[in-house]
Amino acid sequence: MKIINKTLFFFLLFIGTFCKAGGLPGDVPSPPPGGGGGGGGGGVGPGAPASPIDMYVYALALIGFLLIVYFARKQSKSIA
Repeated sequence: MKIINKTLFFFLLFIGTFCKAGGLPGDVPSPPPGGGGGGGGGGVGPGAPASPIDMYVYALALIGFLLIVYFARKQSKSIA
């Protein structure tokens, strides 16, 4: 039963990775909303960032780091 679970997990991971990474053959990405262009300074001016990063991303990164430190210390205390 264990080998079946591992094989199934690997198969789903493998298929999911390739579907997410490349899409299906012949798929064409959709154009950006709003007709593209406009609002930015092109390659020279400041313009808008390509993908804005909200403030909560920094908070989530900090919480993740603190959780890693907490569980690492907890594990090292349980070993000693």
